[in-house]
Amino acid sequence: MITKCCIQGGVFKLELFLPDDYPMTPPKIRFLTKIFHPNVDKLGRICLDVLKNNWSPALQIRTILLSIQALLGAPNPDDPLAADVAKTWKEDEQAAIATAREWTKQYAVPK
Repeated sequence: MITKCCIQGGVFKLELFLPDDYPMTPPKIRFLTKIFHPNVDKLGRICLDVLKNNWSPALQIRTILLSIQALLGAPNPDDPLAADVAKTWKEDEQAAIATAREWTKQYAVPK
């Protein structure tokens, strides 16, 4: 489990796209900031149920952002979007946390 210490102090930029048929279809959200996380791929796409199968037009953008925030604190390597990151997470969680911390310092800490 990733802890806040891995991403603490990081500022992660997201891109939000609302399709023409929103809210009937989910928004497209991706990370613009590089992040080492099993549920975010190299293109910044996010594996999150509320953005796919569990989407409901009743969901608000705020709820989705809170879900993404929760995902940052509780990665799910059993349902990965980045298989290589998930493999690292499963084989050596401490090494994965160290890498996540390093990427946060390198890519997400304002200079």
